[in-house]
Amino acid sequence: MTDQTQNPPAMTTGAQSTVQASRGGMLGLTANDFRLFLIVLVITFLAPFILNPFPEGSALAQFNAGYPDLMQRFVIFGIFAIGFNILFGLTGYLSFGHAAFLGVGSYGAIWMMKLLTLNVIPAIIMAIIVAGIFALMVGYVSLRRSGIYFSILTLAFAQMSYALAYSVLTPITGGETGLQIKNTDRPLLSNIQDGEIGRANLFGLEMRSSFELELGAWLFTFNAGYYIAAVVMLLAFYMSIRLFRSPFGMMLRAVKSNQQRMNYTGLNSKPYTLAAFVISGMYAGLAGGLMVAMDTQVGPERMFWTASGEVVLMAILGGAGTLIGPVLGAGFIKYMENIISKINSTILHEWFFWLPDGLENFVVALIYPFIGKGWHLTLGIMFMAVVIFLPGGLVEGGQRIAGWIKNRRGSGDGPDKDPEHHPKQAPHVGE
Repeated sequence: MTDQTQNPPAMTTGAQSTVQASRGGMLGLTANDFRLFLIVLVITFLAPFILNPFPEGSALAQFNAGYPDLMQRFVIFGIFAIGFNILFGLTGYLSFGHAAFLGVGSYGAIWMMKLLTLNVIPAIIMAIIVAGIFALMVGYVSLRRSGIYFSILTLAFAQMSYALAYSVLTPITGGETGLQIKNTDRPLLSNIQDGEIGRANLFGLEMRSSFELELGAWLFTFNAGYYIAAVVMLLAFYMSIRLFRSPFGMMLRAVKSNQQRMNYTGLNSKPYTLAAFVISGMYAGLAGGLMVAMDTQVGPERMFWTASGEVVLMAILGGAGTLIGPVLGAGFIKYMENIISKINSTILHEWFFWLPDGLENFVVALIYPFIGKGWHLTLGIMFMAVVIFLPGGLVEGGQRIAGWIKNRRGSGDGPDKDPEHHPKQAPHVGE
């Protein structure tokens, strides 16, 4: 009779190799993960240059996205999507109510600024704590069910939270108008003058502080708020990498793979799924706190179900279960929301003025439903195309292009590179 107390050798070896790999390399990351983190870091800090490829005043300048407000949204919603991916990408639990934690964290942050200090650090910490506590309560109830029932429960909690903020808890939430810093607010640890409206800051450095660099026809803006949010996003991204590669992350993948079989082995999966739910909610609270730090106001619309659906689109469009995918999805959707939505018929006529009048009007009429207020239609078509042809999202698309280029380069190296005898390694999970 075999000894039933011993673990399967394959599982033990795999777990040990994963843990050892996560401990090696720079910052405790594997070589591939560190390379990915370094790429994200460089792109994040060079974003003012990368997002302003067209000179000011040119016809294509409207496609520039290097202004502070939009860059802040890129990184803040990137954090939101990273947190959602920890729950959905690792465990497979689809939450339709994550905007509730974004909103609760925002309210916690704004009250910290109104009562204690305008320094953003205590506000962000309070946002994380409040969102984590709320996520613990919601998760404890919702995780009693799985599948579509779990999704409906989270949606119900989010809509109840929205209704409470909108019409019931108005002394706390400000109701429909929301909350913002007013000239009557006197935080305990501030020295603002009577009648002065306080501004969010980091030890005196205001979030709105910006420096502009003009190089020829190009104008680049470097905003303090963006770089503070970018640093937080990089830390959140690094923590997500460590979590993905940890034994805890392996347990979450086991839940997604076959939770019933995992329970049959005697392992209780509920503590792991609840921990993932709380961590994911805290990420959402962190994003909500940063939103208040950048723009000191908050309203109940942040908790509406459409905001929860948006983060689902971000994760799936970028690549659920991957490391960089949710960040790409967040950036893609926010770019379309803020750039593509500004294109109107007048701009289209300027682009196609060189066409004959009848053909110009036909082309404008053909394109117009997909831009401006119709940008959601374009997003929906692209989302369907990704789901059908690229189930792994934009990350899978990038991997396919990279593989095609690699195959093209290797095709001329002779018979020694026969793919039958030299199979290509599977792509790295986090790339």
